[in-house]
Amino acid sequence: MTFDYTSFFRSDLPAPAARWSGFPRYNFVGGHNDADQVPVDVLADAARDALLREGKTLATYGLESGPQGYVGLRALIAAKLQARAKIACTVDDILVTAGSLQALDLVNAAFLEPGDTVIVEADCYGGTLGRLKAAGVRAIGIDLDDQGMRMDHLASVLEDLKAKAVKPKFLYTIPTVQNPTGTVLPEERRRELLRLASDHDFPIFEDDCYADLLWDGERPPAIRALDDEGRVIYCGSFSKSIAPALRLGYIAAEWPVLSRLIALKKDGGSGALEQMTLAAFDVDRFDDHVTGLKRVLKEKCAVMMSALDEHFGTSAEFKAPKGGIFIWVTLPPAVDTTALAQAAAEEGVTLNPGADWSTDPVTGRQKLRLCFGNPTEDTIRAGIAKLAEICHRETGIPARSANIERTDA
Repeated sequence: MTFDYTSFFRSDLPAPAARWSGFPRYNFVGGHNDADQVPVDVLADAARDALLREGKTLATYGLESGPQGYVGLRALIAAKLQARAKIACTVDDILVTAGSLQALDLVNAAFLEPGDTVIVEADCYGGTLGRLKAAGVRAIGIDLDDQGMRMDHLASVLEDLKAKAVKPKFLYTIPTVQNPTGTVLPEERRRELLRLASDHDFPIFEDDCYADLLWDGERPPAIRALDDEGRVIYCGSFSKSIAPALRLGYIAAEWPVLSRLIALKKDGGSGALEQMTLAAFDVDRFDDHVTGLKRVLKEKCAVMMSALDEHFGTSAEFKAPKGGIFIWVTLPPAVDTTALAQAAAEEGVTLNPGADWSTDPVTGRQKLRLCFGNPTEDTIRAGIAKLAEICHRETGIPARSANIERTDA
């Protein structure tokens, strides 16, 4: 190629992407899941049946179901939300999206302008924080404990904002299996959150994409299920419960919100075959699949926690998540996990540094997120041992007494 495009690109583009060269040997990043738990046979049969039954509707955008998505899938979503989240809704209350990321982008596009304020959890999904920063939006973090967002800190922040005549555009929260901490907000805090939102008059954006992966006990009702004012916008996803590459998510909201999001969704409709295929799952079949997946993920989490204890000792502080596919780890202040991630990546170990997942980069710099969903148990053990070896070499942490074992590069 001889033509130089450089001067024609927009000046505010991000750095160019590198060509993909495959996954690293020890891949602890992203929302990947267990490959053996993808219901391939069920999906294959469902795709064939759907195509034979309704394949001709592929000739029209929206599968003759309109811009909100395939009505068969919306019916499954409505039934699932009623059964699992206690949300009463119909197919008319749902918009199908290309994963929860598109849901996030649509809500941001509808509500946010540069200079706006959004309230989030202090440790929060990196994709959310990155988007808010790119949009010129101020993200205020609320402290978490082992039960999720602290309502006392939220109340204090809201009073401070009120005194400054600042009203948040919305509060974004991941209340059930929070990303990255794995906490679950109890029902009483959910009700208190709704009370504070009503008193200070702002909407809530509830991201529930990991809620299906709560391992034990009964999940609390969704915040939207407890909302009698219509101020909660709810999003969920099948990416974590069925397969990440399916890229199917959804929004449940009031029509004044959905009508705006539909107008912004200019992609011609989410993946048609994926929607038709997934609609073949009924709620009982979905529940059976998720039960097996949760069992596997819980076992993998135990393996990763054991490996962290063995190879990092007390240098790695973490709490057992209540579900999902991540562990949120804090290392001593001497460790900068951004620098550690760079050194580890050169040797085939990838991780998410905490500065990208925290509203306070100073406290986030010693934290990291590790995904145990996709690697095998043997790979988890070897990868954590390798990470400890690299961390010791780069920082002196953990000490040799933490049982570091040299691994192959």
